[in-house]
Amino acid sequence: MTDTPTRRLRSSLDRVKKLPPWSALVAGTLVGGLLGGAYGAFTPPAYTATSYVVAVPTEKATPEAARGFAQAYGRVATQLAVLGDAQVWAGVPVRTLRASVRTATSPDAPMVSVTATSSRPELAVDMANAVSRALTRHAEVTRGSTQVRLVQFSRAVKPGEPASASSAVTALVGAGAGGLLGGLALLARPRRAGREDDPVPAASVPGPATAADVQR
Repeated sequence: MTDTPTRRLRSSLDRVKKLPPWSALVAGTLVGGLLGGAYGAFTPPAYTATSYVVAVPTEKATPEAARGFAQAYGRVATQLAVLGDAQVWAGVPVRTLRASVRTATSPDAPMVSVTATSSRPELAVDMANAVSRALTRHAEVTRGSTQVRLVQFSRAVKPGEPASASSAVTALVGAGAGGLLGGLALLARPRRAGREDDPVPAASVPGPATAADVQR
């Protein structure tokens, strides 16, 4: 007589219940490490390149004004007016630039950093330099009213290695996360009141003196 699916399921559950408690921690660590390593192996590497432009005040402006306009130029660097010109030099559409380019400014220095990310290091360099070039040209158009001009401080260079994590690093991160989830599952596991193989406590028998007192 063959086992029914319900019996097979119960048999599998019984075998799982017989596993030691720490097996959840080991299984979580192994599964997390495998998933993290696979993610790092199959995800294409990402390269980043950064160029810098600096705001320079004219004779009619102050350094404080240059820092303020640097903050403003950092915010408009990823707008359509700038990216529309940058796409010609980068050779990619505006939506690619908008998704791949980020800018950052400093409150202490009138400088704007333009960072581009791509799976191809040459394209990352082209995008960063193209946005910096377009930004300086837009600043030059408004130079008469702002009294501040942007000058390219440093061009982006080809990165020598990817900025994304390697498969070994992602495997370690995955193993750590899996071990943590396994530990949480171990803590949340309901405690059994007793086991079938635990010895049954012997019944207490009252001594002679106690029995005599009860009979009285």
